[in-house]
Amino acid sequence: LLRLNIAPLLSTTSSYTNVTMVLLSRNIHSFGPSVSRGLHTSSKASFLARPAFSRAAAAPSTLPRKLPGQLNSIRTLTTTRQNQVKVLAVLYDGGQHAKDVPGLLGTTENELGIRKWLEDQGHTLVTTSDKEGENSKFDQELVDAEIIITTPFHPGYLTAERLAKAKKLKLAVTAGIGSDHVDLNAANKTNGGVTVAEVTGSNVVSVAEHVVMTILVLIRNFVPAHEQIERGEWNVAAVAKQEYDLEGKTVGTVAIGRIGERVLRRLKAFDCKELLYYDYQPLSAEKEKEIGCRRVENLEEMLAQCDVVTINAPLHEKTRGLFNKDLISKMKKGSYLINTARGAIIVKEDVADALKSGHLAGYGGDVWFPQPAPGDHPLRTAKNPFGGGNAMVPHMSGTSLDAQKRYADGTKAIIDSYLSGREDYKPEDLIVHKGDYATKAYGQREKK
Repeated sequence: LLRLNIAPLLSTTSSYTNVTMVLLSRNIHSFGPSVSRGLHTSSKASFLARPAFSRAAAAPSTLPRKLPGQLNSIRTLTTTRQNQVKVLAVLYDGGQHAKDVPGLLGTTENELGIRKWLEDQGHTLVTTSDKEGENSKFDQELVDAEIIITTPFHPGYLTAERLAKAKKLKLAVTAGIGSDHVDLNAANKTNGGVTVAEVTGSNVVSVAEHVVMTILVLIRNFVPAHEQIERGEWNVAAVAKQEYDLEGKTVGTVAIGRIGERVLRRLKAFDCKELLYYDYQPLSAEKEKEIGCRRVENLEEMLAQCDVVTINAPLHEKTRGLFNKDLISKMKKGSYLINTARGAIIVKEDVADALKSGHLAGYGGDVWFPQPAPGDHPLRTAKNPFGGGNAMVPHMSGTSLDAQKRYADGTKAIIDSYLSGREDYKPEDLIVHKGDYATKAYGQREKK
């Protein structure tokens, strides 16, 4: 409105019609979704409450019944937040790789592609990879940030202690999928309720493909075979002695959400003996038939039948440390375990021991706890008695260049929804909102 220079028109009641015509002549509707809910300012005061309009409303006789052009109603206006918002992004360093490949959007160098967009609106973006310890850049900058962006690939842990110091925090966005690095119970109680949102669906295809790849890498004993070639050796028997076909094997997924379902759909083409799933919420009979899978209501019962088990569950109180020594002992001897969900769902020492003993023929995935994994993490080097069975990689399954574009776009959309004042978030993106859980996946947690 200031750019339209209509402030002088607001000084008298009789100018109401003129103001409306100026707005119409400047195509005010091109402001898009902003034109809907009443002007949003930092003080949350309605523009219609200004004295000039209040006086006009009190004297309706001075207004025409219809404005020129047969305008039947007057829309109220919503503008972006007028206060400067500080956004903190905790991402991983890409170094020269990020400079060479701009598509590495999840790095501190490329900043999800949002710096110019934010600064053009007068907002501030602070980006760091320094997230460990009380004196980290993360801790220093969080105290006055209104929005924080974190990522599963280099998680900045939003603990209750950190949230207590974040007096201005209103929105926490996960650039990717999985918000277990946030204390959700504490977020619900912080500053009237911090909204936690993630870019649901942004990398489900990427992770599902990685799961299938890891299954094949393990069951076909690929890693030891490739290492043999790198060493200049050639011994077919040494690697073929633990190489199998996926056809005819039983594969089960722990949880059949967006990723678990896509894994089973992709495995259907391999003519497995059976595709099983364990989940508190069953698929419809029609979908089970379409995928060719069967639900097993007891987890231990499913594990005993499977040659391959893939974990595709969120991390919360009921899944943390789920795959411990006791549960692993219920798995079929010589089976394979794949985990692209979260590192804390397994007990790393117990998995390493099971692999070394041969109870597990292989373990593969890309998730660790903590992240980045320390150099002495047991799953960096644990192998089965034949010298293979390890298919661990850095946390990369959900961060292909295609996935990075999707979660960068989704992060921007979530932040735009907040900054614009619309707060029209996609329901599936919300984890906690307005002081309560917004999803069943995490809502099963105990609410303290």
